[in-house]
Amino acid sequence: MILRRRRQPSWPERLREWIWPRAGWTRVGRYFYARIQRLQGTPHSIAAGLACGAAASCTPFIGFHFLLGFALAFLVRGSYLAAAFGTVVGNPWTFPFIWAGTFKLGSLMLGGGTGAEAAPHDLLAAGAFFSRLETLLIPMTVGSLPVALVVALILYLPLVRLFGVLQEARRRRLASRRSAAGTV
Repeated sequence: MILRRRRQPSWPERLREWIWPRAGWTRVGRYFYARIQRLQGTPHSIAAGLACGAAASCTPFIGFHFLLGFALAFLVRGSYLAAAFGTVVGNPWTFPFIWAGTFKLGSLMLGGGTGAEAAPHDLLAAGAFFSRLETLLIPMTVGSLPVALVVALILYLPLVRLFGVLQEARRRRLASRRSAAGTV
């Protein structure tokens, strides 16, 4: 292979690269920004897709965030690809905060009547987690609904304007290139 590494990295090296990329998080952020900026569609569809993906990441249903993001994007006529990018909001660094917040909010909303008064650290004992899954899942699901709605609104409102501006700037840039190429 032409582009293959001479020495394949070991699993600890792969784990370190996954946690902290060699090129740094700034480059990863620039890559995602460039990819999102080139998405095709109306400003509404791109912003709605990103908001739907981010909202889906606020739910406790790990493994179903893509599907939930796609379903929400379908309902609001958002971009599916943008929804996939939006699920990046839920990652190993943000999940603990999201889960703690949704559990606490769900417990407050339910009034503690579903057994939500048990502390989450009590449920992490061996075997206790799966035997009392509803003690965590119900409050987290209820608490994730308002959190997801707020996250979606906070993202959608500025992003729809941002993508409108970016697409207009891209149109102008392409038009000026066409006119410059036509006069040469």
